[in-house]
Amino acid sequence: MSRTGLILRANLGSGEISEERIDPRLPGGYVGGRGLGAKILSDETDPRSDPLAPEMRVVFAAGPLSGTGAPTSGRFSASFKSPLTGLLTDSNCGGFFGPWIKRAGYDAIVVQGRAEAPSYLAVSDEGSDIRDAGDLWGMLTGETNRTLEERHAGKVATIGPAGERGALISNVIVNGRRALGRGGLGALMGSKNLKAVVVSGRMKVEVEDPKSFDIAAARARSLIRARLSRGWGLAEVGTASIFHLLNVSGMLPVKNFQESRWPAQRAEEVGGERLRRDILSGRHGCAACPVACGHWATLPGGEVKKAPEFETIWSFGPNLDSSDLPSIVRAGALCDDLGLDTISTGSTIAAAAELRDMGKMEGGPGWDDPAGTLDTIKKIGMMEGGGRMLAGGARRLALGRGAPEASMDSKGLELPGYDPRGAKGMGLAYATSNRGGCHMKGYTVLHELTGKAERLSSVGKAQLVMGVQDETAFVDSLVLCRFVQQLLGPEILVDLYNGATGSDIRREDMMEMGGRIFNLERLYNERAGVSEDSLPGRLLADMVGDGPSKGNVVELAEMLAEYRTLRGWAPGGEILEETLRRYGLSR
Repeated sequence: MSRTGLILRANLGSGEISEERIDPRLPGGYVGGRGLGAKILSDETDPRSDPLAPEMRVVFAAGPLSGTGAPTSGRFSASFKSPLTGLLTDSNCGGFFGPWIKRAGYDAIVVQGRAEAPSYLAVSDEGSDIRDAGDLWGMLTGETNRTLEERHAGKVATIGPAGERGALISNVIVNGRRALGRGGLGALMGSKNLKAVVVSGRMKVEVEDPKSFDIAAARARSLIRARLSRGWGLAEVGTASIFHLLNVSGMLPVKNFQESRWPAQRAEEVGGERLRRDILSGRHGCAACPVACGHWATLPGGEVKKAPEFETIWSFGPNLDSSDLPSIVRAGALCDDLGLDTISTGSTIAAAAELRDMGKMEGGPGWDDPAGTLDTIKKIGMMEGGGRMLAGGARRLALGRGAPEASMDSKGLELPGYDPRGAKGMGLAYATSNRGGCHMKGYTVLHELTGKAERLSSVGKAQLVMGVQDETAFVDSLVLCRFVQQLLGPEILVDLYNGATGSDIRREDMMEMGGRIFNLERLYNERAGVSEDSLPGRLLADMVGDGPSKGNVVELAEMLAEYRTLRGWAPGGEILEETLRRYGLSR
């Protein structure tokens, strides 16, 4: 159980809303969440179709742990074909929306078609309908969230002006402070005239084996409490707690990956300790989460904003060579208001700054230009003036200026704030991620920073990356929070799944299920014509100039050859037929 067994379908073009029962043979192989979304897209959409075509689906999927008592299970997944990259993409989000999908009576919500006028989808256990959003169109995300929460007493996922206007680096903001980031989901919803989805309901989420589930959940909570009692930077300052460790390790990209660490004094101006001392003013968390890693920030003058995550601090800080922390906070909050992905936005602005240095662009923000950055974010979000050029992401911008080397991306998705020349596993993970330049689908950093794997060595990284990717695909399908994935370990993850669903899988089954999901995504992208596994040339050829990672590049070719062999792929990256048969897949 812990599945409702139902999918809600909404066709915005015809106005039809229907329910269907999930094939009982399906969830066991694809779990839920990310896996279920990938399966629906693979079965129902042509990988060669335009991502913005009306027939393309968006799948909002809960997992077997969503809405249960499992700690950190307040999450869900959105799956779609990315208008930014053309890849099958999923985005994982916390808050309260995921459990409310289950409370409304569904495992997933599938949206297709294009409404004639701005609309939103209201989903409830008492009935669902497509409603007029004329009064919401043009609103910032926070205002939309407040309006729909009051109107429906539900949880809201909404786009902002950036998505309405088709910015390819736009995202979806959930509960007013969490993001379905990466890949341009906001643009896809905007193309459908879909302003928001709001879910409400009071159905109780049951598990199949309450006794076994409660034992596993208690063990999980105990491990989390023990970690909190020893002082956990994640709870104290959020993901910014990793900032200084990355910098002193020579893994913090500076000025569009031209350098890999910042002077200590500048790092101290924006790192976790400065946040805690001068700006943080309260905490907030997601459903069923004892960690509560989200924070509020009070700026000089009393202005209260959501405190930035590490990636936002990096993207508008070191990556733009700015140590103006209040402006970094404002930049992240402005992106949320407009519905822009902070990694892609900051990285695209960094590419523009480098293009200006190269004489390939005129005007726009330069390095260490907080005011110019804020102005540019507004222009991107509103698709005005020079912002329109940047709204398509770094790769399109750099290619259009005849300097592709200025784009720090993989497969069209801008890289996050970890320089893989200082952690070789992350280089391979970036290159092989099914959604492009992404750390969350193969987060080897914790292994490499803690000494479990030698960070400056390529040896053994193929096996490490594949294992982390497959386990992560399973966790993203449960759906459970990534930050506790390694803390809980495979045994508890399996026990939670078994208790919730009445299954009897083992660790090797979990990895097999994760591998099936990963290869299904790969197959979809292969059919879409995307099979590259690459990194920017800078990371392959330009040695780090100084610091702990001095003299290093990413030896991608040798790691990739071993990785493809382990995966059961051809030397060119295509999935071998025997591997497809192993996972029950076919071209």
